[in-house]
Amino acid sequence: MAKKLETIKLVASLEKAARKTKKAIWSDLAEKLMSRRRAKKQINLDKLDKLAKQFKGKTLVVPGKVLSKGELTEKVTIVAVSASESAKEKIAKSGKYVPLIELANNATKAKTNELVIVN
Repeated sequence: MAKKLETIKLVASLEKAARKTKKAIWSDLAEKLMSRRRAKKQINLDKLDKLAKQFKGKTLVVPGKVLSKGELTEKVTIVAVSASESAKEKIAKSGKYVPLIELANNATKAKTNELVIVN
């Protein structure tokens, strides 16, 4: 139940950011988070590493959970709803992990042209 409440608060923050900044990326993220549980993303570090190579210098936004399979070789910032402890440790070696709620709360300062939503 606590996870559901956290998700509801996160969606509310994203919708508020969408209204405040008039940027569609925030409402898109809120919509993805409100989808059914089976449709929510879980992504491994090996796929994020490939995407980091493709989108150099961009921040990868995962509307789901980051799992620890694989390694990160690129320096990248990963924003996600959550991440496993081992994934956080691996990310810390070569990049940076930021919870999505922090990004949503600082949406007015975020550069939306540097964000890539991972589907």
